[in-house]
Amino acid sequence: MDNTLLTAAPLAGSLLGLPTGDFVVAEWEDPGGSPDPPRYIAPLHLHHHDDEAWYVLEGSLCVLSGDSVILANAGCGVFVPKGTPHTYWNPLKERTRYLLIMTANIHQLISAIHATTERTPDKMKELFGRYDSELLG
Repeated sequence: MDNTLLTAAPLAGSLLGLPTGDFVVAEWEDPGGSPDPPRYIAPLHLHHHDDEAWYVLEGSLCVLSGDSVILANAGCGVFVPKGTPHTYWNPLKERTRYLLIMTANIHQLISAIHATTERTPDKMKELFGRYDSELLG
């Protein structure tokens, strides 16, 4: 038996899981700002074949899932099933930290969005479509 002690590194800025595996967990944060009107972290969209979830570590997140607005404070999680229109935002002026639990497909979509310099509505719709998702707003 190997008695080597391994210490898990903090997740902040890194991924847990394989980008091509069944799921990926990323820790993200939002610095906060004016809550009225909300500053969406992601535009209104849906994923045709991928579920998505958030777990709040610090602060709060609001998630619009279908017609429901869900307030998730630290220690709470929100699950959005595939096919459900959704967006989310930090409702506070203070920082929030959260885990985003997603499929590899959603992770690839987010990576593609962050990598592109062309942020036109047509380009964003094309990117979402490439990853079996749909930009709604």
